Amino acid sequence: MSEPRVPAEPLTTARLDLLPLRVEHAEEMAVVLSDPALHTYIGGTPHSPGELRARYERLVAGCPAPGVSWCNWVLRLRAESCLVGTVQATVTGDHSAEIAWVVGTPWQGQGFASEAARGLVAWLGRRSVRTVVAHIHPDHPASAAVAAAAGLAPTEEAQDGERRWRLALPR
Repeated sequence: MSEPRVPAEPLTTARLDLLPLRVEHAEEMAVVLSDPALHTYIGGTPHSPGELRARYERLVAGCPAPGVSWCNWVLRLRAESCLVGTVQATVTGDHSAEIAWVVGTPWQGQGFASEAARGLVAWLGRRSVRTVVAHIHPDHPASAAVAAAAGLAPTEEAQDGERRWRLALPR
């Protein structure tokens, strides 16, 4: 029997509201994520609002694989009441989660990704998750700093040219 799905829940950090992803976020997020430089390490190009809407429809529908939960949030900066990025976790039945984050270029360098990643890892720790993993491009020190701020440490493992970072959460 597979583990029950883990739904994304609203979360708060000092400056951010992590809101469960909705299709309606696509229009504003297309602007937030419009800088081609955001794709330097992950490949691809920015999505149009329509493309992002279609992607969000798939994400919101959930993973078709049994026992796998796609948890996705948009980051709302409370002080300005605007969206600034996303965090996500793919939670599997083996009590592990792969996490990722992206913050729009105008909001980078202000600690929002680290704050959101710490909040996400704390939330995962209150679930059945015991291992958190992130894949970081070796030439992306800002993303490595976010992973470190969230408590993850680099391993010797690599996948698709990225280093695997890991955190074992207490039981």
